[in-house]
Order: sequence, then C-alpha cells, then structure tokens
Amino acid sequence: MSILAGAIEALKGSSSKKKSRVDAAAWHRVDCRTREAFRRSLLPELVNGFEENIRAFVSEATNEEVLVLYAQDPFNRLLLLGVCKFYNLVSTTESETKGTKVLKMTKIKKKKTGNNELPTITLCVFLKMAKDGFWWEV
Repeated sequence: MSILAGAIEALKGSSSKKKSRVDAAAWHRVDCRTREAFRRSLLPELVNGFEENIRAFVSEATNEEVLVLYAQDPFNRLLLLGVCKFYNLVSTTESETKGTKVLKMTKIKKKKTGNNELPTITLCVFLKMAKDGFWWEV
C-alpha cells in the first residue's frame, strides 16, 4: 500500500475528523506566502529530506535541544521554515563564516509549551493529497 493510500485509509477511521483537524491546524500554522510556495513549486525530495530530519528530532527523546540544518538558497530556506511551522517548531536562520564562505544555518528548537505531537501524515503526503483533490480542508 502506498503512503498516500495508507494516509487516506487512516483518515477514513472513526477518529478521522479529529485527526484531519489536527493536520489542517498544522497546515494553517504555515504562513500564506510559504503555503503558496509549496503549492507552486513543491520539491518533494527536498521537503522529504527536511521532514525526515525534523520528524526524527521531534520523536526522539534525546537531550538534543537544537537541530541545525543548512540551506543556502533563499527559496529552500523558505520551504525549511514552512516545514518547521508545520511541525510547530521554532526556527531561526543565522549566518556562519567558515574561512571565506558565509553559510546560512537554520537552528530548530521545540517549543517549550504546546503540543510536540507529530501530525498523523507528513507534509509531503498532505501536499500530494491537496494537489490530487483528496484534502477537503486546505
């Protein structure tokens, strides 16, 4: 069963309305400019890579308080910040000088208060469902 088919089946269950509201709330945390960027230029491999790192960071019970990811392109950073919003995380981008190069790094932290529960579906699946017309609350 594909991830998309599995997500649709999960949403059909008795608690699907509650779960879909949680996922829709995650989507609505993303600002409208970033939502439009996701809709127009979805780069699934890039977003999936960000998501894998972020989901592992959120779900693992480690002492790691900060996840650092590097994205040099401004558009890629916009997508990374959108992924962080979807997962209800705080992110800041800073410049770091290494020799003659200036690198952009994004520091990602869990919110001290609030829900750190992972949405039931990934952002990539959510966007695919929305694009294919399977999502009714986008």
